[in-house]
Amino acid sequence: MRRIFKLPATAAKTSLYLLTAAGAGALASQTISPTLVPGEIRAGISGIVRSSRAVWTIASTVVDYKYSLHGLSEDSDDYRRVLSEVCAIVHLCSAKRILQLCEANKGFYVKAGQFVAALRQVPKEYSSTLSSLQDQAVPCHFKAIKEVLTSSLGPDLLEIFLSFDEHPVAAASIAQVHRAVLKDHQEVAVKVQYPGLEHQFKIDIAAMSFLSKFVALFFPEYRFGWLVSEFAESVALELDFIHEARNAERTARNFKNNTVVRVPHIFWDFTTRRVLTMEFCQGCKLKYGGGCFRHASSTPDYQKFLSFQVDDLEFMIEMEIEPIKVAKALVEVFAEMIFVHGFVHGDPHPGNILVSPEGPNSFCLVLLDHGIYKELDEGFRRDYCQLWKALILLDANKILQLGERFGVGKYSRYFPLIFTGRTIDSKSALGRGMSAEERKNIKQDLQSLKMEDLSSFMESLPSDFLMILRTDGLLRSLLSKLGAPHRVRLLAYAKYAIQGLSPKSNPESELLELLSWTEQVWHSLIKLLKQILVPAGYRLRNLSPFYSLTP
Repeated sequence: MRRIFKLPATAAKTSLYLLTAAGAGALASQTISPTLVPGEIRAGISGIVRSSRAVWTIASTVVDYKYSLHGLSEDSDDYRRVLSEVCAIVHLCSAKRILQLCEANKGFYVKAGQFVAALRQVPKEYSSTLSSLQDQAVPCHFKAIKEVLTSSLGPDLLEIFLSFDEHPVAAASIAQVHRAVLKDHQEVAVKVQYPGLEHQFKIDIAAMSFLSKFVALFFPEYRFGWLVSEFAESVALELDFIHEARNAERTARNFKNNTVVRVPHIFWDFTTRRVLTMEFCQGCKLKYGGGCFRHASSTPDYQKFLSFQVDDLEFMIEMEIEPIKVAKALVEVFAEMIFVHGFVHGDPHPGNILVSPEGPNSFCLVLLDHGIYKELDEGFRRDYCQLWKALILLDANKILQLGERFGVGKYSRYFPLIFTGRTIDSKSALGRGMSAEERKNIKQDLQSLKMEDLSSFMESLPSDFLMILRTDGLLRSLLSKLGAPHRVRLLAYAKYAIQGLSPKSNPESELLELLSWTEQVWHSLIKLLKQILVPAGYRLRNLSPFYSLTP
């Protein structure tokens, strides 16, 4: 086993210090100018400190990787052996180092860490380590929050609010939420952006862009420019709360006939770019005050219970709500977003989805935080529906054809593996996974791939596809926590992919017509339904498109 480099050499440390100073100087020249006001200068100086810390961290990580593989040819057997042995260790050490960087720099670095953790395409050591950042936000002092409130809503907050709780009920990387009561006694949640973020955003994105280019100098196969661009685009929109409010209202309209989905009402008179006022929906997992009301009686009073986070299995069971039903409702909502509406929530982590009890085994899903959305190109949406139809049928020719349209070329042969867990030439039934022989073959196939292949694949994907991969990754994590089998997601995606191919004017009648020429798809769904429901004690009464179930 080769040892992992720990920067013992004075020369190595000196080089890193010089590199850090040079990087910080380059970033300072880009982000600080004589025209800045004092507040922006302070933000700029803080940005240089954060950037210096980031340069040091990434430079140390580059040295780790470079030293661990030093002297080995990429085409040698030793390189592949050492790569598999060492990289897991280096990945973990580097992930912990980057986690410390995100915790120290806060703000957009925490956001970036969360963004990376949601990507299933990064090594598991990174995704599992950085996933802890979902609960890492530290609230801002109310004095700074009040300055944002008064500059956005006016100097006299008592003209707007009967009461305003100075202690936040939730805090995230770019904003925190306070509970308040309007003059008309309406209870609201007020989301307030942290001060100075817009200038801080420019500095931090410049640093991340610089670092991605720096890594590419030493490892040309590691190209992260696409990741920085995607992150910058999503966060720039998230900083505008007017944009978030419009997203929320559009989602509410899209699901107006769906009794399972609820989106908090927006109060436009008290909403600006940096302050968002909405209907209050309290969750049980409150980190900064508050709490949830629990009765001592054996029969719950559902009208008095608060909502709770979608991954709170203990409280879900206490409320007589089956986690598998929540999982099915959740995946159907997001499948409808992707395949039918083409308007996708990009941040479905547990804190952004609440379950609101409405009776025995009855609930609705409350969708929060609508800052990150992606409106899919209509042509892409239909192609993505076609892709899932091809994935269900395992139509290799169609998958490869769509891969050319998506711009990924030869890498499209991995679509079935990424989305359904089987290979493009698999003989296994949908939802059954791979045979031992298939696992052996795909392992050999994947070992032949290099990091350059992954970089090329991710770079070539359309922006719409990248958002879907992120959302799908977060959704899979939630479904796993809820104990939902892999087949639940496949069934929902297949159902809504078919619906997404039907004309919007009369979807139900067109769906029947569509199913008549996609009979193979429907037979695949029926097989999948049997795998899920028959072991659970259900029988299928009618194998028509609008089947019914009986226990």
